[in-house]
Amino acid sequence: MPKHATQRRTRHEPIIPDKLYFRIGDVAKLCGVETYVLRFWETEFPQMRPGKSGTGQRLYRKRDVELAMRVRKLLHDEGYTIAGARQVLAQENVRSKSPQLPLIEGGSGPAQVQTKLKRVRTELRELLGVLSAPPARGKFYPSGKKGPKLFE
Repeated sequence: MPKHATQRRTRHEPIIPDKLYFRIGDVAKLCGVETYVLRFWETEFPQMRPGKSGTGQRLYRKRDVELAMRVRKLLHDEGYTIAGARQVLAQENVRSKSPQLPLIEGGSGPAQVQTKLKRVRTELRELLGVLSAPPARGKFYPSGKKGPKLFE
């Protein structure tokens, strides 16, 4: 039996630098895989979709790098198949999504939430009234002159 198949490596996760974008070579080094492996993972894992620059170069964001590192850990360290890793990631994605957004910020009580909602409704009604009102021609041309004839 091959030696590498029976050993489980415990590797420390590399620290992801604080950058906005990473090129595919940078991500490959962080994950410890070749660039073609990352391109293959992009076809197998729908969550892994790096952006592309104007020249067509893949640009990974920090969350893309974290996902690539998670995929690597599932496949190489924990021994999952691609299909199994896909299922694990899908389950993690379902668990991380909350059923609804929190309405209460900073421990506000129901009375404070009601007050905020009333204020928002009032502001929306005022905005609707402003947008629904016909434009006042004299307001923009106080001397009573007509505006420019654009479409005649």
